[in-house]
Amino acid sequence: MEIPVIDFEGLCGDSRKETMELLHQACEKWGLFKIANHGVDVVLMEKVKRLVNLHYEEHMKKSFYESDVAARLKSEGVLVDTDWESTFFIWHRPTSNINDFTNISEELRKTMDEYVAQVTELAEKLSELMCENLSLEKDYIKKAFSGKLGPSVGTKVAKYPRCSKPELVTGLRAHTDAGGIILLLQDDQVPGLEFYKDGKWVQIPPSTNNTIFVNTGDQVEVLSNGRYKSILHRVMADKNGSRLSIATFYNPSGDAIISPAPKLLYPGNYCFKDYLNLYAQTKFADKDPRFESMKKMAKCE
Repeated sequence: MEIPVIDFEGLCGDSRKETMELLHQACEKWGLFKIANHGVDVVLMEKVKRLVNLHYEEHMKKSFYESDVAARLKSEGVLVDTDWESTFFIWHRPTSNINDFTNISEELRKTMDEYVAQVTELAEKLSELMCENLSLEKDYIKKAFSGKLGPSVGTKVAKYPRCSKPELVTGLRAHTDAGGIILLLQDDQVPGLEFYKDGKWVQIPPSTNNTIFVNTGDQVEVLSNGRYKSILHRVMADKNGSRLSIATFYNPSGDAIISPAPKLLYPGNYCFKDYLNLYAQTKFADKDPRFESMKKMAKCE
């Protein structure tokens, strides 16, 4: 299967309609896609990957292989309730906790902050494009995600260490993401990410050409009233290398109240004879205005 690739350069000029339709189909039918020409500094992307890999080698690798997880793999065999990953989570917005990680270098702190600022702009641009495709107000998702302090942004930094027995453990067990829009900067050499589509697991190859991988979470599915799906995915362990994953989450704030966008809901609680009366007048017109009229009628009753 070919993973959809959305080229943001296509948003300008004659190909905009085609690019928007491709994005819409990717959100509806896949729940995942890659973005090319996204505007995030590619030099910065490479730098943050290099510094995270260095941090893992200096501060995380040894402790992981000395951990209970590694010991259990040797002693118990198959591990069904454990993930083969070494990870930490940084909050950026509304407040940052990066200074709580005392072993993170100043260079990595600064680089991560610069990268996340750019990728957050990309997430908000994506949210606006999704709103446009769903015929919602441009900032509907951003407003829906905003509590008192705006949307939440955090980054899961993970390494899936080389595993001598990958058939016995999963890098990360199958799940959908709880939040909103997830933008992944992933390894360009080691595979492992898989998504479940059409009844089978689809392998996602390592990223090339500085693309950013995107998937939509549960809250986008709720807001879109099921139009845009969150998709089941997992990470497989690998015996040949350690896989890098830097996933930035553009999420609702903790106090945000989430519900389907009213404009995307079908009308309800109306009398069928009222619908028939309206249908008789609008039978050969588009059905969407008819549905909107029934929504207004139901509110008045």
